[in-house]
Amino acid sequence: MSARYIAAIDQGTTSSRCMIFDAAGAVAARAQVEHRQHYPRPGWVEHDALEIWSNVSGVVSAAMAKLDIGPADLAAVGVTNQRETTLVWEKATGRPIANAIVWQDTRTADLAVELAGDRGPDRFRAKTGLPLATYFSGPKLRWLLDNVDGARAAAQRGELLFGTMDCWLIWKLTGEHVTDVTNASRTMLMNLATLDWDDDLLAAMDIPRSLLPRIAASSEVYGKATGVLEGASVASALGDQQAALFGQTCFSPGEGKCTYGTGNFLLVNTGEAPVASKSGLLTTLGYRIGEAPAVYALEGSIAVTGSLVQWLRDNLGIIRSAPEIETLARSVPDNGGCYFVPAFSGLFAPHWRADARGVIAGLTSYVTAGHVARAALEAVAWQTREVVDAMAVDSGSALTRLKADGGMTANDLLMQFQADVLDVPVSRPAVPETTCLGAAYAAGLAVGFWPDLETLRSHWREDGAWEPAMAADVRAREYAQWKKAVDRTLGWAG
Repeated sequence: MSARYIAAIDQGTTSSRCMIFDAAGAVAARAQVEHRQHYPRPGWVEHDALEIWSNVSGVVSAAMAKLDIGPADLAAVGVTNQRETTLVWEKATGRPIANAIVWQDTRTADLAVELAGDRGPDRFRAKTGLPLATYFSGPKLRWLLDNVDGARAAAQRGELLFGTMDCWLIWKLTGEHVTDVTNASRTMLMNLATLDWDDDLLAAMDIPRSLLPRIAASSEVYGKATGVLEGASVASALGDQQAALFGQTCFSPGEGKCTYGTGNFLLVNTGEAPVASKSGLLTTLGYRIGEAPAVYALEGSIAVTGSLVQWLRDNLGIIRSAPEIETLARSVPDNGGCYFVPAFSGLFAPHWRADARGVIAGLTSYVTAGHVARAALEAVAWQTREVVDAMAVDSGSALTRLKADGGMTANDLLMQFQADVLDVPVSRPAVPETTCLGAAYAAGLAVGFWPDLETLRSHWREDGAWEPAMAADVRAREYAQWKKAVDRTLGWAG
């Protein structure tokens, strides 16, 4: 193959980026730009899909320009995305009928209760692996059909298309209406066993099947791109957390990772059969390579981690840039008795409480901005501890090392505290942008740029490691205080 590079588009919650990788899996170029967050009402979070498409086109061009290459130099392009964010657009014009409803949005809380009925939030869990919650795409799609003028009638006429952001970008690039198994598994509309849309689920949600894309493998050629990527093969799609699992080369059952991004997401490979959770985790698709059997995963999803730092910057103004939080947190020796539970969108795993709201507990006149900053970082680690504990119950084995990736892993104070509260080592890969790397790997496999999974595994390198250093009694005391603060969040929005 003459093409020297693989490109990956990462359409995330706060920004879109393009990264270009060489045959060794090393980063050759990157470009990134943020997009606006729209908050039309309390609990509502929206994105402008046309702005995102414009930004994606821009970052792809910028990344290629840094290497002075064009689409012909790319063996393939992969896509990874914020997963449950929901968009509906007109088939004929490509015009979205409304802003995309972001995965953090809570407007479907009443609908989730209505759908649960007498059978409770686990009504669809046996088929989907998911509890009824505001997080997932199906109820968001139902909301759009019910609340956008003319939407349901247009859908019934076959004039509208639904997709998560991977689907939207692939459609804009190739004209193909397709998603992959990982993104489809987050809609509450796909059957985990059949890997197809489920007619009973569609009927329960009152969603016409004509809206839905074809469900494909995570690694296959979907089509040839037009426009800025003219002629390039679009050859992978993975939800961002599954892409990180793939980029961390967690190809064997029991291997897992935690991504520190807008939220935190811990995924563990469970092999070729879904594992039902009894501890508030999600059963989800890990990936599917071509015609090979699908690989499943257990996931613990935490809504607010990196976005908490952004909130301290943008809403409170106690830092001017995200990296400043570490400096501010290091200005004090501990949290000063202050605990921060950022339940801005309710609590996700392992609680699944839509009625929870954020709390800062233990405030006294002694507490400073430094203590609040430190409590915010500690909140990231404690939320991860809760998910790790749940994962151990479901899997039957304790975690021995945490593979961490994502932007917040650059924060050494956070990584050390994470090792301390888990009481296991934490390691960071040489390429921390594993969402992009995973999408690139999957695209490269689809076109033969890389021959097999073992080749990808050989690329993994460690860049940083932290060993636990906290005394056991301190860990137990602080965890008990954290759980007490979590209790204070419950029922607030009831």
